[in-house]
Amino acid sequence: MDYCRMNTEVILHYRPYENDPKQLAKIAENVVQDFPTHPLSRFIPWFPHDESKLPLKPKRLPPVISEEAAGNVKQDLTISESSVKSQSYDCTVDLLEFQPSLKMQHLIQSHTLKEQTNSANLDKNSGEEKQHKKRSWSVSLASKHCPKKIFPLSRKLQASLKTLHLHSLHRARWTLEYSVCNSQSLEDIWTKLNRLIRHNELPSCNATIQRQLGQIWVFCDIKYCEYVGNLLKERLSLIGKINLFVHKYGIIFSM
Repeated sequence: MDYCRMNTEVILHYRPYENDPKQLAKIAENVVQDFPTHPLSRFIPWFPHDESKLPLKPKRLPPVISEEAAGNVKQDLTISESSVKSQSYDCTVDLLEFQPSLKMQHLIQSHTLKEQTNSANLDKNSGEEKQHKKRSWSVSLASKHCPKKIFPLSRKLQASLKTLHLHSLHRARWTLEYSVCNSQSLEDIWTKLNRLIRHNELPSCNATIQRQLGQIWVFCDIKYCEYVGNLLKERLSLIGKINLFVHKYGIIFSM
């Protein structure tokens, strides 16, 4: 056909025995004959069709870059790539709410020096162990079976929830700091915690290690928070108090 119908798409369904091409073409033409048509214009290329000559030719020669300038560009690209790789994507960076106190900074620095003195022993670990040490998140598996020994929330916590109008399924987090680690390194606590979460011993929990703050955050539903807190203190051999933090409300409970 020497004409075009604008924005028209014809899908023709036919039975196997009605496969005559001529008849099918007539049926398709009859279907679209009521639509407006216009003749196709002759295609004229916007440049002379001559295979011996290129259609496009720049008027000016490309700029010449010296070897010194090329070296400077390459050096700048290398510096920018290294800075991008070293960026921290932690959303809590530069937020005053999550900055450690001066006392905590001193503990972090002392603990860092202690770990650096023992860094020679780390080279003996396997590649898999090193990979686990770098992990920052641990996520629990979905499970319908919850522990049977979960007791009702204490009166003090129930009063806090009532005052703040928080639901028992609201997410909260336990904050584990160096001060409660009982002479253990943060990495040791993180390894033990990963085992607990991996074996579904902490209901509704996931955790993250904040190495730059010297803290481990264990997130859970408030409904299970006291059970989780007691299990953390028992299984991780923690000392002192741990604090339960809720976003926008701060610390609402300690144990």
